[in-house]
Amino acid sequence: MKRILWAGAFALVAGGQALAADLPPPVAPRAPATYVPTTAPVYNWSGIYIGANGGYTFGTSSWSNPAIGIATGNFNTNGYLAGGTIGANYQWGGAVLGVEGDWDWSNLNGTSNIGGCGPGCETKADWLSTVRGRAGWALDRVLLYGTGGAAFAPIQAGFSGGPFQSTTQVGWTAGAGLEFAFAPNWTAKAEYLYADLGSFTCTTNCVGGGAAPLTVKFTDNIVRAGINFKFNPW
Repeated sequence: MKRILWAGAFALVAGGQALAADLPPPVAPRAPATYVPTTAPVYNWSGIYIGANGGYTFGTSSWSNPAIGIATGNFNTNGYLAGGTIGANYQWGGAVLGVEGDWDWSNLNGTSNIGGCGPGCETKADWLSTVRGRAGWALDRVLLYGTGGAAFAPIQAGFSGGPFQSTTQVGWTAGAGLEFAFAPNWTAKAEYLYADLGSFTCTTNCVGGGAAPLTVKFTDNIVRAGINFKFNPW
């Protein structure tokens, strides 16, 4: 009986080994998946752009000629403006350099009745243009910049209700702004500019109908917003 039991045990062990030899090798455990975070591409400010802008303008003007008793001091001018913009940027790392020009229609005007002006000394301009350099720092889609250059405007001076004398003045402008890229090719901006158009001498009927040389000065503040379409970077 013992022989039979030993023979059965031996056969069971031998069969188990043979069955184990026929089974496929165990599969090694799969390594856990590695998470790779995705990042949005950094915005590239380089490229040529065109756009439109609009806003409000306010400043001061003065008329003077001590010889005939006219001295208005500074009086307020104000109005609205709207127009177009063209420019180009180039980006190195976070630094952005560029050039920008604009032309805006304006209804800027102001009048003073102080200082011997009789019917009123009026200064006005029906357009304003600037050509400026820009230098800024980009924080991805946000650009902070300073700007400065030349300003141009056809300053008109005359007595209210009478003929005006006009001259295109060339002065300087400087300011700062913030621009935001809200789509791959679209940006929106807000900026402030100060413009000094200097002074000029004009003659207009004054004091008994005579023509008198008058020194007219004009400065301006511009607060405006704009939207630009930027073509693909170079």
